[in-house]
Amino acid sequence: MKFLKVLGAMLFFYSCNAQTKQVKLTTSPDNNTLLWEVTGNGLKTASYLFGTFHLMCKDDIHLSEQLKTAMSNSELLYLEMDMDDPSILLGGFMMMNMKEGKKLEDLYSPEDYEKLNVFFKDTLHMPLTMLQRTKPFFLAAMLYPKMMPCKSVSGVEEELMKIAKQQKKEVKGLETLEFQAAVFDSIPYEEQAKELLKSIDSMSTYKLYFDKMIKVYKAQQLQEIENLFKESEFGMENHQDILLNKRNKNWVTQLKTIMSAGSVFTAVGAGHLVGEEGLISLLKKEGYTLKPILNK
Repeated sequence: MKFLKVLGAMLFFYSCNAQTKQVKLTTSPDNNTLLWEVTGNGLKTASYLFGTFHLMCKDDIHLSEQLKTAMSNSELLYLEMDMDDPSILLGGFMMMNMKEGKKLEDLYSPEDYEKLNVFFKDTLHMPLTMLQRTKPFFLAAMLYPKMMPCKSVSGVEEELMKIAKQQKKEVKGLETLEFQAAVFDSIPYEEQAKELLKSIDSMSTYKLYFDKMIKVYKAQQLQEIENLFKESEFGMENHQDILLNKRNKNWVTQLKTIMSAGSVFTAVGAGHLVGEEGLISLLKKEGYTLKPILNK
């Protein structure tokens, strides 16, 4: 009887270890990949970093078998926010509004406001009166589907969450909704309003830019992604420190603790991976080894 108990304990031990054993992934021959393995610096198991695209044609979203294996190797899925939490959607509507009772009419001349009003009514089929208190950056996001050559759109994060559900992985977030709302509040509403109007006036140019972003994202050309984010004519350069750099540093601080506790799959916008202030570079500076993983 004692022998059977010992045997049972041994089988349980090896069973548990089998569940946590990670499958080795094939390395990419170059750095043109959105999927990276993070090891070293005292980590007991590998973690993974992946660059997403928040909104694109559903048929353009392809998640490789290696990516699915990387998720299977991981214990948790970390996104920018915990999109698995129903309160995020509800709270999101509340966080969309400008502070201090600001309204869109306060941010534009009568002529520019009327231009905005006509565009939303004729192109988006949405009365601007319903959106008076909405932050202009959120209104700009409503233009994205108009730049896409498809009716069925999705986000890469949404597809990752489906895999996480299949694999029974818990989803967590690096930021709270309140924090993200504060990020957008830190950019003057007047500047946001200017960018929104610029987007409307230059829809054809923005569509070409958006198409290019989709193309380089699908090709996983990290250097080209970095170059696109630096193009000042699209308004990112002035806000890069707020929207990307400071958040990246904050995430690295969190990930040092999170990854030390176990293997995680972290998926954030691809723009956060690239450049000297990107996650790949920052994690290397912290002493981690980042290996490009084939993601075809």
